[in-house]
Amino acid sequence: MSGRRAHMGMSVTISAARAQDAEQILKLQYLCYQSEAELYGDYAIEPLTQSLDDLRAEIGRGHALVARLGDEVIASVRGTVDEDGTARIAKLIVHPRMQRHGLGGRLLDAIEAHFAAEPSARRFQLFTGHRSEGNLRLYRSRGYVPVAREELGPRHTLVTLEKEAEARAYAASA
Repeated sequence: MSGRRAHMGMSVTISAARAQDAEQILKLQYLCYQSEAELYGDYAIEPLTQSLDDLRAEIGRGHALVARLGDEVIASVRGTVDEDGTARIAKLIVHPRMQRHGLGGRLLDAIEAHFAAEPSARRFQLFTGHRSEGNLRLYRSRGYVPVAREELGPRHTLVTLEKEAEARAYAASA
């Protein structure tokens, strides 16, 4: 993991999420997805309707990371690996006041590294809305390529992006 820190007096630490982080993660998720909901005119998107119990169960089923500034959870990401070796990465969220400091990229690198260490992970996959330019830019910069598009409605198309897990080793020299 790179030694870059958010430009603040305190350092940001990244660690596995614990069950007791669920409440902070859900609040952060709710905050972060407001702009997405606004962008697509849809406030019924799953991140805004997810319950605390459901989120706790999701953390238990897969792997979740949080970035903390002191005791505050300021960013998070989670994912699972399915039977065919696809590590599905989801809910990469960074507190609005902490964005543009490279935190999203650090979390993405960290969760990829976690899944790459599991022999079962053959590829990484994630998705985002077609208008979410910042997300698309980040994912492309990390080697993800769009593989599918799904129209959720007249104003919302979901873009699925993926990359092979093996690509990690030589991505640095590319």
